[in-house]
Amino acid sequence: MARRTGRRPGNPGTREAILDAARAAFADRGFDAASIRAIATTAGVDPALVHHYFGSKDQLFLAAMEAPVDPRALIPQIVAGDRDGLGERLVRMFLTVWDSPAGTAGVALLRSAVSNEWTARLLRDFVVTQVLRRVLDHLDVDPAELPLRGSLVATQLIGLAMMRYVIRLEPVASAGPETLVAMVGPTVQRYLTAPLPALRDGAA
Repeated sequence: MARRTGRRPGNPGTREAILDAARAAFADRGFDAASIRAIATTAGVDPALVHHYFGSKDQLFLAAMEAPVDPRALIPQIVAGDRDGLGERLVRMFLTVWDSPAGTAGVALLRSAVSNEWTARLLRDFVVTQVLRRVLDHLDVDPAELPLRGSLVATQLIGLAMMRYVIRLEPVASAGPETLVAMVGPTVQRYLTAPLPALRDGAA
């Protein structure tokens, strides 16, 4: 009998084939532009099989990133409460995750992103689409300001992670979480909600 051709059925290698295709698509096109259909085509499977293994595109992205936590489970705790405490809650949650066993995977990802552009693209999309965008969606600010506000917040969080967990700069490396929340939280809050100064011509 002739061997059937067509899309790959479910088998032990299918999940990895989908993940390989997803990593390439997310790195090349970004989270927003990458589609389940295109990823399925590259992997040689039906799009329904991608949904079977991973559910949504968000879940596929987290699996491709090997993300140690799902931000969707944490964001509600950050955005709940008064607007003026958002910066402190975001920094506190950030430190809680990075100080936990999940932080080991985060450090490895951060180290890789520094030297690997492919990983850097994935990390950038993870921070923007899975964390910052979900927080910023709860702010009553000019939508045109959101990309800048999000980028500024990222400078604080990623910079804090780099100094505390990778470079281990003292006294930041050994400081108590609440000390860092008190110091960094207000800066993050300013980036989130304070009026932004007018950009000078050509400074965008």
